[in-house]
Amino acid sequence: MTTEAGTTYNFGLFLPNEWNERFLAVGNGGYAGGINWIDMGAGVGYGFAVMLTDTGHQGSYQDTAWAYQNEESIVDWAWRALHEATVTSKVIINDWYGQNSEYNYHSGCTDSEHTILQSMFNVIGDEVLKQCDPQDGLTDTIISDPLGCNFNPLTLLCKGNNSTDCLTSPQLDTLYQVYNDWVDVNQTFVSPHYLYGTKTSWNTAIGTGSLSSIENQSGFAQDLLQLGPDWNYTDLTYATVQYGDKVNPGNSTAGAFDITAFKSRSGKLIHHHGLADPTLPTGSSLYFYSQVDRDLAASNTTLDDFYRMFLIPGMEHCMSTPSAMNAPWYIAGANQAAQLGDNVSGVPGYRDAEHDIILALMNWVENGTAPNSIIATKYTDDSTHDEVCRQRPICPFPSQAKYTGSGNPDLPENWSCQSLY
Repeated sequence: MTTEAGTTYNFGLFLPNEWNERFLAVGNGGYAGGINWIDMGAGVGYGFAVMLTDTGHQGSYQDTAWAYQNEESIVDWAWRALHEATVTSKVIINDWYGQNSEYNYHSGCTDSEHTILQSMFNVIGDEVLKQCDPQDGLTDTIISDPLGCNFNPLTLLCKGNNSTDCLTSPQLDTLYQVYNDWVDVNQTFVSPHYLYGTKTSWNTAIGTGSLSSIENQSGFAQDLLQLGPDWNYTDLTYATVQYGDKVNPGNSTAGAFDITAFKSRSGKLIHHHGLADPTLPTGSSLYFYSQVDRDLAASNTTLDDFYRMFLIPGMEHCMSTPSAMNAPWYIAGANQAAQLGDNVSGVPGYRDAEHDIILALMNWVENGTAPNSIIATKYTDDSTHDEVCRQRPICPFPSQAKYTGSGNPDLPENWSCQSLY
């Protein structure tokens, strides 16, 4: 397809014979281009007509080279390709089925000198799990409340002549930066910190001290901000952030917090984020949620009436869980089904709105039943998904799942959603 700017994009559209009269747009992750047919297929399993666009380029979720000196392609990636492909898909759906889709949905995820040696990441992670796991009320290898953990990093400090499995004082300073927000001049909030329990991908998220280990993090500045290939992370300052805010490539900043127009059209939003996300700090979702709440406060709008956020303990970026935690994470969210297999749709063994976030959203939109929890599942073997290892309710923020104190903690009925205040 050709845009008014002269750029092009592609999209795929599945039109199932047994159509449920609904349309589902599926998003790519990060900067990804290309069409993920497996993710589309998961939507067809519900009966949706499913669309996904390559956003105007080909590449992995970390590839940004396509954006350098191609500002209109950035616009395609940011919003235009998805918008135009959605409009076109609805026309095709009408022509194919002889009627418009009755309901329309979208599912997506992500759209990221004193170094700490990579060998120390596991040492840090083990100490975090040791301290934070019992503080959430149950020692079960899962850090259920990293935001509430009172972690003492001084236990990792090298003492005397010991230099094995410990941090030097300069390295401890670096760890403090990892676990604290970036706040700059006049107490300006710049970026949230990583939560406790996120060390699984630090080798590429914060690097191991070499340029090559973190070069994937430079793409936004190099290519989308057009600062060029010579720019690297050592050039990053608050001025870079200010410039990025000014340029706002492709108008991609999620800074429009007044979403009353979405609400007025009876829109419903289920927002989930892993509490063990080592790629996009969970605090970014908390920031967005709080800013929306503040913007809507003047209109006396109750956020829970149309927008609920679910923070998933032990889940990494969009999917999966660290092997040391083995936490329930699967809710049939965006990009998750492919982790279980090429032909998976929904939650194997549980075709209901209590376990499946897509069905939960449909139930809310179409029947007015808001999800008070969503049960996450961890299979013993994700590739066969024929035996459940653990299940646990995920609660709408700010409530949390708490163990009742009796019964098998791997069964969801022995947990309840509770307010912290």
